[in-house]
Amino acid sequence: MMRLALLMLASAVPAPALAQHEGHAEAGEPAAQDPHAGHVMAAPAPAPSPAPSPADPHAGHAAQPAPAEPDPHAGHVMPGADDTAAEPADPHEGHQPSEPMPPPPEALSGPEHAADLFNSPAEMAAARQALLDEHGDVPVHRVLIDRLEAALRDGRDGYAWDIEAWWGGDVDKLWLKSEGQGPLWDNPEEAEVQALWSHAIDPWFDLQLGLRQDLGDGPDRTHLVAGVHGLAPYWFEVEAFAFLSNKGDVTARLEGEYDLRLTQALILQPRAELDLAMQDIPKLRVGSGLSTGELGVRLRYELFPESGPAVVAPYIGVAYERAFGQTADYRRADGESAGGWNLLLGVRTWF
Repeated sequence: MMRLALLMLASAVPAPALAQHEGHAEAGEPAAQDPHAGHVMAAPAPAPSPAPSPADPHAGHAAQPAPAEPDPHAGHVMPGADDTAAEPADPHEGHQPSEPMPPPPEALSGPEHAADLFNSPAEMAAARQALLDEHGDVPVHRVLIDRLEAALRDGRDGYAWDIEAWWGGDVDKLWLKSEGQGPLWDNPEEAEVQALWSHAIDPWFDLQLGLRQDLGDGPDRTHLVAGVHGLAPYWFEVEAFAFLSNKGDVTARLEGEYDLRLTQALILQPRAELDLAMQDIPKLRVGSGLSTGELGVRLRYELFPESGPAVVAPYIGVAYERAFGQTADYRRADGESAGGWNLLLGVRTWF
């Protein structure tokens, strides 16, 4: 009953009073034992630090840059690059070419022809002469009609020719030449023939010496002739000759021409000629210095017949011819023009 009374009394006590006695055991009743009473709460364990990473074998070492791959174009100058870029070293720079070794003395000893050791000199001389006759000393020849043409111009139309022929070997030849001109359908006013000995002075030029005889309506003259004929660089065919007449007159002639091949058979040929004299020659109507000059061009078409070695090449062209100085005065005094244009129709052939 006593306990029941106390409970009733406790329920009647205000809440603050109960709060003041919270945690106090009632008198006579032992307090409940706290299972953790007397235990000191351990401080919360600190968060575990991360496990140390394994030791870096390169710790403390400065990182070295990785070696670059070799550039396959190293030393090559790209197109359009600056010209001042360094060029690759020449692998032969500083190397001197070795001097050619002279032949041993034994190479210069002995006979000039080793076959002479096994055959009689007479037999070997006959064999060498036969070889020369059959392969190295065969005479050859050619006839060339370089110009055979009609010249149509104001005043009197005319004609002209230029023919040459030669016979001989590689070094020495006999040359025959003829050229001249005159009014159409009439006798030549000027004509000449030459006989020359030609000797090769190198693979491209021949020295020519001989005689020239003038014909035609003018005074006859005989001349000594000396000059050169051949191929200049770039395939210009040139000739330069001096003439000494039996009257003591000295004249000269320069000619040059070039074959410009447009097709296999169509050829354009520019041509120039100059005549000079050392003195006035009134009987020949020639003045001193540059007496006459001609510049022209001819277009020819070469026909190759199936039978026979001859080649025929008809051509058409134009040329301007003029006299200079005293020669022009002589022409004007004779009622002729000092110069003018000519329309050329002709043929060229050789065999």
